[in-house]
Amino acid sequence: MDGQKFLNLCIEKISKYMGVAKENVLVVWSCKVLQNNKALLGISGSNAYYELTYNGDKKELYMDVYSKDNNVAFKNIE
Repeated sequence: MDGQKFLNLCIEKISKYMGVAKENVLVVWSCKVLQNNKALLGISGSNAYYELTYNGDKKELYMDVYSKDNNVAFKNIE
């Protein structure tokens, strides 16, 4: 799948799944390897992020949803 078509599909799916405007969905990272695509996306003001993977062999899109539970600082790292 074309990279921009994939990102548009991801934004549409997250927008519908979360009930937010497409303009609030942010693309953090994306890549294409062979016939597969993967992207990390977020929603403005949310602590969740979304990993979407397109399996080009099966023509299937998968979405994993993650949330940030903790923010731990490790100090004095050398």
